[in-house]
Amino acid sequence: MAKPVGRRGETRERILATALDLFVEHGVHGTSLQQIADRLGVAKATVYHQFATKDALIQALVQPVADTLGELLTRAEAAAGREAQVEVVIEGLVEMVLARRQIAAVMHGDPAVEAAIRATPELAVRSAKVKDLLLGPDPSPSRRVALSVFNAGLMLSGTDPELAELPEEILRQELLGTARRLLV
Repeated sequence: MAKPVGRRGETRERILATALDLFVEHGVHGTSLQQIADRLGVAKATVYHQFATKDALIQALVQPVADTLGELLTRAEAAAGREAQVEVVIEGLVEMVLARRQIAAVMHGDPAVEAAIRATPELAVRSAKVKDLLLGPDPSPSRRVALSVFNAGLMLSGTDPELAELPEEILRQELLGTARRLLV
């Protein structure tokens, strides 16, 4: 008999945390709802009760990113001048990744997550606005490559085993410095 997971909110959060751990370990496509249930020690129906599909689960994982990007864009739009806006976005993205290291790593390059982003309209729109702000008007090939390098490096830095031992403040400083060298 499967054991209960806890109250509804706790159950949902434990499922999300477990799914994220498994997504980091095996990728989204390499993780089934059954594996999530098994890791939690619950029936698969418990997972289905909270999330009807794996896509719904992924959307729940990326929704906080959409919310954070919305707040970040509001702060950037209030900044005076493009340089100040870019600085706000860089700092905000670094903070977001440091706060959500696993989600950032899973979000980068996984086709299932990219589909979830497209299915979460506010995330797709906000991501495009952040990209446009960082690229600026009429971006050069060099600027486009710099942004790509920044995005990839930032998203993967949170779970890079080579960086795991760095204190968070040192990692923050190095990410900000690297971002500024690339984009400012």
